[in-house]
Amino acid sequence: MSYLTILRQLVDQQQFSVLQANAQAYLAETGDVRAWPLLALAHAHLGERQQALALGGQAAARQAELDLDARVDLAGVACVLLQLGEAVPLLEGALAEAPDHPLALARLAWCRLQQGDAVQARRLYRRSVELAPERLPVWTALARLCLQDGDPVAAQQALDAAIERLQIAHRELPEAVVQQATAQLRGLQLEIWVASEALAQAEHWLAERRATLTESDWVALLSGYALTLAGQDRHAAAEAALSDALEHYPKNLDLLSQQAELAQLQGRTPQAIHLLRRAIQAAKHQGGHQEVGLWVRLSAACLQSRDEQARHAAEQALALVERLSPSEASSEAQIHQLRLQARHALAQVESQAQQFEPAEALFNEILADNPYFVPALQGLGQQQMQRGRIDEALALFERIKQIDPAKGYASLINARRFPDDEQTLERMEGIARQPSVEGTVRGGLLLQLAAAWEKRKDYDKAMALANDANAASKRLLNYDPQAHRQRCARIRHAFSRSLYQHRPDCGVDSRLPVYVLGMPRSGTTLVEQVLASHSQICGAGELGLIPQVIAGLEHWERRTGSGRGYPDCVDDLNAYVSAGMANKVLEQLREFDIDARHVVDKLPHNFENIGLIKLLFPQARIISVRRDPRDIALSNYFTDYAAKHGGMGFAYDLGWIGEQLADHNLLMQHWQQVFPGEILEVNYEDLVEDLEGVARKMLDYVGVDWEPQVLAFNELDRPVKTASVWQVRQPVYQSSKAKWLRYREHLAPLTRGTNAKIEWQPIDMLALPEPGLLNAGVDFYHKNQLDEAESRFKQLLQFIPEHGAANFMLGLVYARKGHLPDAVELMQIGYARCPWNMNWRKDLIQAYEMLGEAEKAAALRQPSRVGEADELSTC
Repeated sequence: MSYLTILRQLVDQQQFSVLQANAQAYLAETGDVRAWPLLALAHAHLGERQQALALGGQAAARQAELDLDARVDLAGVACVLLQLGEAVPLLEGALAEAPDHPLALARLAWCRLQQGDAVQARRLYRRSVELAPERLPVWTALARLCLQDGDPVAAQQALDAAIERLQIAHRELPEAVVQQATAQLRGLQLEIWVASEALAQAEHWLAERRATLTESDWVALLSGYALTLAGQDRHAAAEAALSDALEHYPKNLDLLSQQAELAQLQGRTPQAIHLLRRAIQAAKHQGGHQEVGLWVRLSAACLQSRDEQARHAAEQALALVERLSPSEASSEAQIHQLRLQARHALAQVESQAQQFEPAEALFNEILADNPYFVPALQGLGQQQMQRGRIDEALALFERIKQIDPAKGYASLINARRFPDDEQTLERMEGIARQPSVEGTVRGGLLLQLAAAWEKRKDYDKAMALANDANAASKRLLNYDPQAHRQRCARIRHAFSRSLYQHRPDCGVDSRLPVYVLGMPRSGTTLVEQVLASHSQICGAGELGLIPQVIAGLEHWERRTGSGRGYPDCVDDLNAYVSAGMANKVLEQLREFDIDARHVVDKLPHNFENIGLIKLLFPQARIISVRRDPRDIALSNYFTDYAAKHGGMGFAYDLGWIGEQLADHNLLMQHWQQVFPGEILEVNYEDLVEDLEGVARKMLDYVGVDWEPQVLAFNELDRPVKTASVWQVRQPVYQSSKAKWLRYREHLAPLTRGTNAKIEWQPIDMLALPEPGLLNAGVDFYHKNQLDEAESRFKQLLQFIPEHGAANFMLGLVYARKGHLPDAVELMQIGYARCPWNMNWRKDLIQAYEMLGEAEKAAALRQPSRVGEADELSTC
């Protein structure tokens, strides 16, 4: 085996630091030009772009001296550097010469995928693994492509093949490589389960793994699972998973950091800041370099609304990085990277304070040190946009696109200032319409340009751009308006007046929480800002606390195998459970301001959750914000909800917006009937016309005395998020009223959606006569009060015959009573509902043995591919 072949194996094993050292040594000894691409590949994977470009350029200049494998290596460098224009010709030329070159096939498959040709990419990956089945990265790439194509079965087959190959080869591989590959395969298995809607298997597998893995390994898996959930728009479930993990590892920096990232991503800035501060406190006791990065992130989180805190955080990061020693970081290179990040944080602070000259000096110092540092290119480009230096900004964004096209486009999208001349607007539109990974257009940038044309009063052009932008985004959505309508109908059915009549003791009587809710873009931010200007009221922004409660309920139902979900399961909440959930929410709210009498949660879509809120907090103040629905519709349609989270999928189609408006109205009518006189309705137009009058009404409803400073809400020094952030820094203005008149000729789809008959499928929802039957039965079982336990489980099974936990627990009761055949039959039913429950599996094996069913016990002992780590752990 040649030395170059050994170096290429290091690429497959993703040992890029080892590759770098060995390639350098080989070159020093031999001068073999064929090693240049391999060394460049190591630099590229290690983030050392400048060195990678230099070596890749030298190799390209002497391409005639490169053999076929070396040219494929050079194409790999171009792939890592996202230079598809250079990679594709190299790979196509290599395959013309050797059609069955496995690595060239795999790398061309990746290129085709970036070009949007998933069909050819899958074919090329498949041919590559047929020729070289030992290459694990190709199997995992094929599995992920199958997931992207919506084919989890094929993805599982590819993963199984990868596991098999690793089992064959693991004795010949370094332990570090085996561990890294095992972690990647485990993470891929979680992705497949999520795509297959098998969350229960994933959750129970993760719970089992926590007992066998180190904290860092398990947290890495859990973090990947949460990231996968977020990628499927299951952000509440992702946050619930992270919150549950933090119960076990409350000071884990990765968990705290990721939860902060999710909160920030969804616009919940105060929550993100709180979590980052928790992480910093934990990092102080752990030492090392992580505290520097957390201070940098805290500075970025505070940047828009907490100027002094942002500056303090950046200065702390700079001070800490100067005190770091190599022993506290993995290398001098890591310290250098942290120093760049800290200096960039301070540059952003200066720019936000409009200290443009010092900021530009800092940005340029960073770029002189590292011309490829994308955050500094973005920051300087955004500042140049603000200063009207469009050509300079576009030049910087072009540089970003050469490094990372997605971030280059994102820089344009995030630019908050627009050029005045049509030529520049048209030039930016041309950029937005260039094909990219996202598709044929960049929807976010088109929406920004639509706002620019609106400022120029060319409303037809603005609407045309908004239509194109939203049509592009719709292709990436998984939104079903009929499913939303059906869910709303189910919510109305579950939260009937009779529910509260039969659950009079649920929840707690605290008036700490105040919920401001309504359709997005209805004026909830303005209402919260007015309230938060009062000395006794804290505005916490958009919180995910109620959605997290819902995600927790659904997790419980999956765990018990009830076959039910939210909102059906609310009839099983008793006083004890509901009070426990409510007190946990109160504990989280108090963290925002321990002295405040009231804390405002202004998550708009909580209008769907009023029933649960009133079950947890019967005395909670709820303010419903209303606005002309046509203005709401247009404001949503022209807003770039880049993350598309929080149920915002409807905002990309005027017809869907109309249906959402109708669903909202019907829900609010329902809540007003169930809770007459308990919900305050505020009209945005009234607030704009009579700020003091409406403010007095709101404060009186909340239960606090009048304070005149609420009229100067725009001067309040507090974080504000969402698309309204710039508006609440200004006094009340009326230019947004009746904005729909400018677009009246384009609103036919909205009118059809709003006025269409609201229809849903008949609701078939059982109603438990008594909450908490399962919990009560389990308590009696553990107290050995078997008759009482049996009575509770049988009562529950009368209503839910397929309930997994009730069947299994009744089987355990019968086993204790000596009725073993009946016990096994019930335990089999329960285990069939929850085959991932390893404790039930052990109990059933024991019951089989007691019954003399040795063959069934032996069969059940065989590892199952459903959720165990048995097979993966052998890798």
